[in-house]
Amino acid sequence: MFDAPPSSNLPPRAGVGYKPQHYMAITQDAGPLGWLEIHAENYMGHGGRPIAQLRHLSERFPISVHGVGLSIGGEGPLDPDHLSRLKHLVDWLNPASFSEHLAWSTHDSHFLNDLLPLPYTAKTVDRVSAHIDQVQNHLGRQMLLENPSSYLAFKDSDMSETDFLREVVGKTGCGLLLDVNNVFVSATNLQTSPQDYIDSFPLDAVGEMHLGGHDEDEDEAGAPLLIDSHGKAVVDPVWALLDYTLAKSGPKPLLIEWDNDVPDWDVLLDEITRADAALALV
Repeated sequence: MFDAPPSSNLPPRAGVGYKPQHYMAITQDAGPLGWLEIHAENYMGHGGRPIAQLRHLSERFPISVHGVGLSIGGEGPLDPDHLSRLKHLVDWLNPASFSEHLAWSTHDSHFLNDLLPLPYTAKTVDRVSAHIDQVQNHLGRQMLLENPSSYLAFKDSDMSETDFLREVVGKTGCGLLLDVNNVFVSATNLQTSPQDYIDSFPLDAVGEMHLGGHDEDEDEAGAPLLIDSHGKAVVDPVWALLDYTLAKSGPKPLLIEWDNDVPDWDVLLDEITRADAALALV
């Protein structure tokens, strides 16, 4: 177990996922932007323009490193080469926060281009916790674990997602990354209450929150099916769920995620400004 309180060193301000095409705009007019997030796998090299730009930005903004490739929930061992490259990145960057997804994306030697869900059982708690312990001990820093977007529920699950996360936090000392859009997507797809989910979530372990857009579809029966796409603006019901969450949690570092069909900087700046205003109300 990693001996650290669940937290991060990010300010309780609005942040955004950094995209290189916005480098000049951010340096010229960052508006109320409080911090930046990068995807770890994009910055595991040893030089070049991406690393140079990141070094420069890190002198001005706190940086959050978000991983998508560790496969924390995978049945096999973690990739030691991936862990080593990740350690190199966080050692020189010294980010304010590091996070990963509660998901699996590898099988044997194959990498799957998706973040796949897990059954919530005691066996899965033990496997995920062992992997988190390995990551935190290897990096020498706490990890935040992100709740997933769900499109189905496993018959094998014998505990709720929030109870599962609480168990993992208790066994590892990790923190949590609460993705509010993921809560809304999962609740819609599984026909549950997003407010009930927030009520049962271990908010005292949250070191960071995320907001993002989703796509709307229908399943074969004509029921609503939401896809966590990160390619659109945050919708009003998700903003409302954020307000509900912040009223219970207090202000937290809050990220705008927009990874696909990335718009011009002024569009993101509008989202950042709205997120910053939501934080100012609590």
